[in-house]
Amino acid sequence: MGIRDKVKDTIKEYNLIDKNDKIIVGVSGGPDSVTLLYLLNSLKKELKISLHVAHLDHMLRKDSCKDKRFVERLAGRLKLPVTCARINVREIARCGSPEEIARNARLGFLFRVAKDTKADKIALGHNLDDQAETVLMRTLRGAGLYGLSGIAPKRNISGYSIIRPLIKVRRKEIQMYLRRRKIRARLDTTNLEDLYLRNKIRNRLLPLLEEEYNQNIKEVLSNMAESVGCDYDYLAAIARRFVKKTKARVDLKKLLKLHPAIQRLSLRLMIAKIQGDTRRITFRHIREIEDMISKRPVNSVVDLPKGVSIVKKRRSIFFYRR
Repeated sequence: MGIRDKVKDTIKEYNLIDKNDKIIVGVSGGPDSVTLLYLLNSLKKELKISLHVAHLDHMLRKDSCKDKRFVERLAGRLKLPVTCARINVREIARCGSPEEIARNARLGFLFRVAKDTKADKIALGHNLDDQAETVLMRTLRGAGLYGLSGIAPKRNISGYSIIRPLIKVRRKEIQMYLRRRKIRARLDTTNLEDLYLRNKIRNRLLPLLEEEYNQNIKEVLSNMAESVGCDYDYLAAIARRFVKKTKARVDLKKLLKLHPAIQRLSLRLMIAKIQGDTRRITFRHIREIEDMISKRPVNSVVDLPKGVSIVKKRRSIFFYRR
């Protein structure tokens, strides 16, 4: 199956696109996002959609300004509207992880463009290799079901629908697509350096696993993510019904009647209600909350990352920002 047909099947399987959708396409200038843009543009009439290109310069490389000019020229050739912006990630990275800050800045920018252009969805260029790297990275960090579900083909974040039409496409298929059509893309040289865990997994660990253990390891990890994601969605739906009945207070008697898996998901969902997500919340944090509930006296407090705390009362626990 060709890459175009594979993308069409993915769009249909996960209901990623509806007729008359206006879609923001996040384009870094790299091979994945350039391929995504060309494929969606080739399907534009068939799917009856409109596209708007968005590019954020993180200013992490000296020549990153060239990426912006490349994306602007590309959008011009395809006769598509484009919005570009810059943010100095290094300058604000003192407050946390550069990777997390860059991700949040990128999403914030895409949400603003979507709002300004009244777009329905945001398309990103994550592929099957990215999925395998993500699952392996989260496994090494000790993730739960949510983490192991990897990169979802479609996910709602802050009221916006994020779609990933290339999630079933291998990186080598993307490279072949660009090579056959003589399409140029920008190369981020930092991806070749083992500066971050993802790069080490991409450049060293996955090639070793492919060569020594399973030549189809990327497909195996991708399939596992899809299976785990399905299980997580079912359990999370049950937990959401429980959490929906409360704002910041959880009745301990009702909580303890739940299966432990639903208890833990409910705690995570309550934390997400207060801080907006569960990033930086680890298994150790959940165990500490459970320890407080079962063993510690009334008025005990557990402090979590991002300024969230939980206090134990006689019949309830309360979630609040400190």
